[in-house]
Amino acid sequence: MTAAALDPQNPPDLEALSAEEVIAWAHEHFGDQVALACSFQQEESVLVDILVRDRPDARAFALDTGLLFAETYATWKTFEDRFGIAVETAVGPTLEEQAAAHGDELWKRDPGACCGLRKVEPLQRTLSGLDAWITGVRRDQAPTRAGARKFEWDERNGLWKFNPLADWSEQDVWARINERDLPYHPLHDQGYSSIGCIPCTQPGAGREGRWQGNDKTECGLHG
Repeated sequence: MTAAALDPQNPPDLEALSAEEVIAWAHEHFGDQVALACSFQQEESVLVDILVRDRPDARAFALDTGLLFAETYATWKTFEDRFGIAVETAVGPTLEEQAAAHGDELWKRDPGACCGLRKVEPLQRTLSGLDAWITGVRRDQAPTRAGARKFEWDERNGLWKFNPLADWSEQDVWARINERDLPYHPLHDQGYSSIGCIPCTQPGAGREGRWQGNDKTECGLHG
């Protein structure tokens, strides 16, 4: 079956496949039109390792919001050095452009709008040039992700989506990192489970350290 023949209303069931098998299937059917969205968190440590072992010229991209931790940029370089991959960059407006249009520190007044400008729009531009993307979404990360499938049609963005680690636990992720001595984001050792932009990230388990003080649980990339 070719990628063009896939039916969004009846996608192949990949739930019995391992993460390695899902990524191999993705490369087989989508070639260089599938790429990993890399946020340099623990899930991406595992996924980039699998990705490049399956296909050394595999594609990955990162959203550089201009508000990432110094440790995130350092991990970015470490990933490229260790895995031999050039992570493509997607960017939104500069902080100066955003301030001119919306005022200073938009993330304090309207975090949803800030995420839209700095993350969602750059993601959508990147995805518009792809047929499928790969994510580190796991079902146990949040209630909004509990229904994630290993392969599904992404109606929001109009392309296919792979979640190879959907059925993994956080313990599974760390076991693989330790087993293969993979590089990982150093802020995980400081109590940060989920790491995003500096103004909106605090230490915490799961996703409880994100957007503290409001009812926001997703930036808009996955829901």
